[in-house]
Amino acid sequence: MESCTHVFQISGIKNREKKRVLVQGIQHLGGKYLGGSVYQNTSTHLIIPQVLSSEKFLAACAAGKWVVTPDYVLDSIKNGSWLAEGPYEVAISTGATSTFYPVRQWREKVATRRLTGAFQGWRVLLMVQEPSRRAMFIRLLKAGRAKVYYFPPPPHASFTHVMVKPFTDNVKSLNAPCYPVSHIVQHLFGSNCVDMNFHIMDDNPFETEKDSFVDLDFSNLESELKDYVIKREGQPRLCFLEFLGYHGLYYPQSQAVETDFSNVGSMIECGLFSEALDTIRSAVFPGVLPPVPYLSSLLQFAQQGNATSAFLRNLRQVMYSLLMTNPPWLASSTKKFLTQVLQCPQCKAGMWSFLETAISYCLSSEVTCHRLPGPALPTLLQFHSDILAFFLKVFQGELHSVSAGDFVLPQKRGAIQASTSGSLVTGTFWTVWERSTLLSRAVKSLIQLLLQAAVEDYAEKDEKQKLHLADTLLNLLSVLVEFWCQQHFKLNQILVEKGLNDLAEHFAVISQDVSPVVLAELVVRISSSRLKMVMVDAIFRNLCCRNGFTVGDEPLSLRKMVQSYLTALGSLAQSPSVPHPRTGPTSHSCTSQSTNCRGQKSLVTETNQEKENLPKGLNRVNVAGETLLHRACKRNQVETVLQILALPGTDVNVKDHAGWTPLHEACNHGSTACVEALLRHHPAPMLNNQVSGVSPLHDALFNGHMDIAKMLLEHGGSVLLHQTDRDGRTALDLVSTSQKDELLHSAEFGDSALTKKVTEISNLPLLEAGSSLLAHLISSYQRERSLRSLMQPTNEHHSLDYKLVRALEAHSFQKVTLGWTDQRAVRLVEDAETLLELGRGRYLGRLSQAVKECKGENTRFLIEILENLKAQGKALVADL
Repeated sequence: MESCTHVFQISGIKNREKKRVLVQGIQHLGGKYLGGSVYQNTSTHLIIPQVLSSEKFLAACAAGKWVVTPDYVLDSIKNGSWLAEGPYEVAISTGATSTFYPVRQWREKVATRRLTGAFQGWRVLLMVQEPSRRAMFIRLLKAGRAKVYYFPPPPHASFTHVMVKPFTDNVKSLNAPCYPVSHIVQHLFGSNCVDMNFHIMDDNPFETEKDSFVDLDFSNLESELKDYVIKREGQPRLCFLEFLGYHGLYYPQSQAVETDFSNVGSMIECGLFSEALDTIRSAVFPGVLPPVPYLSSLLQFAQQGNATSAFLRNLRQVMYSLLMTNPPWLASSTKKFLTQVLQCPQCKAGMWSFLETAISYCLSSEVTCHRLPGPALPTLLQFHSDILAFFLKVFQGELHSVSAGDFVLPQKRGAIQASTSGSLVTGTFWTVWERSTLLSRAVKSLIQLLLQAAVEDYAEKDEKQKLHLADTLLNLLSVLVEFWCQQHFKLNQILVEKGLNDLAEHFAVISQDVSPVVLAELVVRISSSRLKMVMVDAIFRNLCCRNGFTVGDEPLSLRKMVQSYLTALGSLAQSPSVPHPRTGPTSHSCTSQSTNCRGQKSLVTETNQEKENLPKGLNRVNVAGETLLHRACKRNQVETVLQILALPGTDVNVKDHAGWTPLHEACNHGSTACVEALLRHHPAPMLNNQVSGVSPLHDALFNGHMDIAKMLLEHGGSVLLHQTDRDGRTALDLVSTSQKDELLHSAEFGDSALTKKVTEISNLPLLEAGSSLLAHLISSYQRERSLRSLMQPTNEHHSLDYKLVRALEAHSFQKVTLGWTDQRAVRLVEDAETLLELGRGRYLGRLSQAVKECKGENTRFLIEILENLKAQGKALVADL
């Protein structure tokens, strides 16, 4: 876990067995191996059998790294420790009798700090047209500490070298010496490059390893995938059919005819509310808005509970007519009009206050802006239900206009795009200081009311529920979330992702006391696919944590769902059946994206006596982020470990700053007793957690702890043998033939124990809720992350999906994505690889036998989705 002084790359060795021996030897002596076919600047040594015209060799020369023959590693293995590199430094025999060491001069200059690299002081304007070649030269020049500029150069920049391929006439105008790219090799080796037989030509400056071209071409694949993902993420999610053929009826010239509403005021003063409403209804035209006080008086009359059903029906018709003839997204005057009308006619505290009061009254809550008639009257319930529906219709219209690009203010000829920050949606749910966050105070209140409505709707599901309040609030939440996301997506995509995750985690926190069955029925009805995805994911993770199974903190991906979540589903089926009360204190543990599920401090510090029993330094974290549990596992202090694990709220999977868990540390340091204690703990630690490709099983084998490796396999089964490190090696690749048999025997024992453990379902309702959540999570993930549209069987050789599948069939995921910086493109490649692996029959074995045999409707639906994914993966491979 400390920094390594021997970090190797290998070049020019094609024999897989020879390469495997070298890699195992490097790791046995405490070194580190970096795979891939492009030069890595973090390497300290390069192993080559002879001088090569490869990128790795030239870059290592320019950087002053050790370049040695394979014998250096083989002899060091026999010696039991690293030998001096000097006798093994690569050399060639020149035409003279002397031996030439091509790297030595640069290595010695860098080692003595006379130079930082062979190209120190170079300021290169690189004019190479072919992208993959250009990327290769950039890596090489930067390895030698040159400063590289791209064409066109920045103003006032000066250059020492202009490197061109191919030569063009416009290079003559540049004020610097021009060189062919072959000048790089000539600078490194001088006249000896002839004896090195590099065959340097301008059209082929030097050979790269065979796979280099493929890796370099992958940069183009990353760019294509990135563009594809951005295009898909920017598309609108919600579509409202009633607005599809609607093009605002608002025209300024229609205001030429003024309407006289003076009689309406007189009617209201005389208490003739129905007659006043009929007068307004007959005068609703484009550009004509009744005075706000008159409409507020009619709303106040209805709010007092004295209106008839006919009056409420006419009022609803007037409001909708005003909306459709004078849409607020097309005129600032109408927006101002609705801002004044859509507030409590008595309190006048703003739109959100009026909306919150309407929801609260429908929930029979006393938390309203002012005291309303009670008990709930049918006509008054209908009035507030109509107000909710009208708010929703207004917000849907604004979202549709933003999606269609019609959110304009046509007061002048050639109307310009209006700022959505002035919309009714934004004004209702966000103050000026809250607009950079999705989780505003009003949004939090809406979520709380939504949960209350969901519980009440579920309790009355056998009765004829007329309001369907939870569905209305779900639609309202979806619309405002989509509006906020579209408003911020083009400016800050990271902000949008964080906002969605914050909202989902908040929902998971406050819904912990709600039955999983209610939550499952609620969130699967969310209309926004991106909102559904993050909400279902947060709820599923929280559900697992509450039932003793912690999933990883890595970002959501298809692989995570089929690896971790399917295993968690089997654990949910075995959870004890316990009631889920609606009321009571809500715990805030187990809710973050990370796996830190520690309870509140009050759980372990309630009394002075309990404080005295706490291990010394329990809450102290060192500079590496290691907790006392980490440190105790490193030192094999099993009594301290048992004492910590006995405390309520202990997170057995807590990570230090580098990502290592206590189990990693115990496996790394050979703390057998601590490993045994961790594996007996409930919930059990995660065995598949990897840090830079290192799982606890890999960690144990890297350090020669076979007893711990067998213990892990007896606990986790053969699924652990399928894990690979970042070089593609499984646990069996790290041991001898005799040790392989021992590990396989332990894995068989673990599989047998796991099978016996999950033969029956203890909690069918929880399993059904988890299956429903996971099924909808996979479906919404496919829609949101574009897998369905991209991963379609095709034989078009130039299509993006064909390129992606061919790349993954020929190379590992790590090799394809080596050097990529866009995580969305990396995630898409990982999802594609997972789909291909599903087609080969992997992952589905993680479902316990009890889950496979379950006859529950939701569980069967989930299995059908998984089988469909498997069929998609098969079809992709079959069409290559």
